Amino acid sequence: MKRSLLMLILFCLMGHITEAQLWKLKRYELSGGLGPTFFFGDVGGFSQGENILGLKDMSFLQTRINGDISFKYRIIQTVSARLSFSGGLLKATDERGSNEGRGFEASTAFFQPALIGEYYFIKNRSENSYIFVSSGKRFFSTLINSLDFYAFTGVGGMMYTVSGNTKLENASGFKSGGFTPVIPIGVGTSLIFSPNFNFGVEIGGRYTFSDYLDGYTSQYSSSNDVYYYLNFVVTYKVKTGKNGWPSFR
Repeated sequence: MKRSLLMLILFCLMGHITEAQLWKLKRYELSGGLGPTFFFGDVGGFSQGENILGLKDMSFLQTRINGDISFKYRIIQTVSARLSFSGGLLKATDERGSNEGRGFEASTAFFQPALIGEYYFIKNRSENSYIFVSSGKRFFSTLINSLDFYAFTGVGGMMYTVSGNTKLENASGFKSGGFTPVIPIGVGTSLIFSPNFNFGVEIGGRYTFSDYLDGYTSQYSSSNDVYYYLNFVVTYKVKTGKNGWPSFR
C-alpha cells in the first residue's frame, strides 16, 4: 500500500515537472503586426495650454500606418528577446491646430530595426497543459488562462525621409531626413488561440533623440519628436529542434 502511494506521488510530481517545461517545445516565435501611427512633432497640433494630455493632437489627419516583423526567442517562460523590424509612415499638418496660418505639412517614411526585451507579468496557463499542446485544437478553461500580458522596452535606430510642402521645405532649418536612436516602450496582450498561433494587440511609443522627424523644429519646442502606434499582431510558434534551433518540419 505504501509503495503504491509513493509511486502515485512520484507520478504526479513527474507529470507536474513535465508540464511545467512544455513551453520549451516552442521557444521560437515569428510575429507580424499592422496598425495606425499617431505622430507628435513640431508641425501640427495644439499649444500645451489648449491641449489637455495631448488628446486633441490625435486626429485622423495625422494618422498613418505602421508594420512590424519580429523574431522572438524565449529565454525563460516569462522573458523573451525580440529582434524587430518596423516600417511605416508618419504625417504632420498645420491644417488642424494652433498654427493653421503657418501652413506646414510633412510626410515621413521610416525604417526601424530594434532589439527588445519582453517581460510577461501575467502568463497564460494553457501552454503548460499537455491536453492543449497535444490536441491541435483551441483549449482553455477560462479566458484569463489563455491570455498573456507583457511590457517591453529596448533600443533601436530609425532611418527616415521627410517630404514637405513648399512652405515647409522653404522654411529655415528644414531637414529632409536622417538617422536617430530610438527607445521603444509599451505593453501588449496576446491570446493563445492554438498550439501554433497567438493573436494580440500591442500599444507602444517610440521615443526618439531627434526633433526633426517632420523635418522641422520650432524655437518653442522643449522635447524631441515621438510617435505612438497600435498594432494588431499574429504570432506563429516554431517548434524547437533537438539541437535547440528552430525546426519547421
